[in-house]
Amino acid sequence: MNRYSTSRLSNGITVVSENLPYVKSFSLGLWINVGTRDENKRNNGISHFLEHMFFKGTRNRTAKQISMEVEALGGYLNAFTSKEHTCFYGRGLLHNLEKTFVVLSDMLQNSLFDNKEIEKESRVILDEMKDIEDSPEEIIFDKFESALFKGSSLELPIIGTEKNVLGFKQKDLINYIANKYSNDKLFIVASGAIDHNFLIDIVEKHFNGSFGKNRKRAVRKYTSHTDKLFLEKPINQAHVIIGRNTIGYNSDNRMAVSLLSHILGGGSSSRLFLSVRERNGITYQINSFLNSFYDTSTFGVYFSTNEASVQKAIKLIFKEFEKLKKTKVSKKELNRAKEYLKGNLLMSLESTTNRMMQMAQSVIYFGRIKTIEEIIEKIDSVTSDDILILSNEILNKEDFSTVLVNSKNILN
Repeated sequence: MNRYSTSRLSNGITVVSENLPYVKSFSLGLWINVGTRDENKRNNGISHFLEHMFFKGTRNRTAKQISMEVEALGGYLNAFTSKEHTCFYGRGLLHNLEKTFVVLSDMLQNSLFDNKEIEKESRVILDEMKDIEDSPEEIIFDKFESALFKGSSLELPIIGTEKNVLGFKQKDLINYIANKYSNDKLFIVASGAIDHNFLIDIVEKHFNGSFGKNRKRAVRKYTSHTDKLFLEKPINQAHVIIGRNTIGYNSDNRMAVSLLSHILGGGSSSRLFLSVRERNGITYQINSFLNSFYDTSTFGVYFSTNEASVQKAIKLIFKEFEKLKKTKVSKKELNRAKEYLKGNLLMSLESTTNRMMQMAQSVIYFGRIKTIEEIIEKIDSVTSDDILILSNEILNKEDFSTVLVNSKNILN
């Protein structure tokens, strides 16, 4: 019996479920395929602002009632905004699935966006913005993507700008929903002991509003930029990213990139950890990263160290790049990376929330649910030759940008 079910309703909404008969709880997500990528400089931050405002009261519930109704059932609500999506999700005991959906659907259909609440929430988001500014580990990635994708909407920070956040009004939020949200961009996804027909019934019963249909994302072409960027902060350590763009979710080679990233800097047995930290002792934290969008990804290395060691660390990183370009990884090292990815994937699936998120992203990006077995088969199919070819395509020094957050500019 197939545990996954997917239905496209007559109004354009997609309903996805997974039946896990052995669990007593559920995770439910209402995913809107709209995020920072759909913004421009004038309204940058509005997707994230909306995420906050959907919790601030509806025609039927106050902000307090929204949280209390679900928490009184032993569950919880949360949300997040990314550059490509906005997700509102809840978790609870199975018999409270409909009650949780009612609250979430009320938020999306009947929010008031009261101007007084907008004014208060703008101050909350400014505090969040200052927290990001005070955290070099966070702000450096925003600055890196802004530099890398300069000229496209991918350069825009999720949280927006202070000017925009302070300027949003009720009409701005309502117009953005009218122009960007649509039923065909709404995915209702649940994991647990879910009866798919019951899920469809409650969606049809309680989701009466319409965002309209067929509003496709206008994805502007972008050109990747290479640069050296310095951000001055009065901090003791130097924080550095060396990165570039590479293939996105839509590429068949994405799993090979994931394995290459892990081999390079994905744990305490990775090449960079052993070289830069263990053998040379010049950094406490160093890791590779792969942050993917539909048609591109950011790929690179992040580390922090003292000012005197920055240049040595950079040289060691590029030295490891050259090794991967010249010599095939051993079967043992590749298998170790594969087992790590598979183990990480399978352990994450012990959480219904992770399962729900994995299903949603699969349906949104690929139009179907990729099974765990299919993903594992794709991991296992990657060869040492694939890693060597990929390394020579993307590990070229001249294609990498460098971003430094420090008290002074020490980049050459």
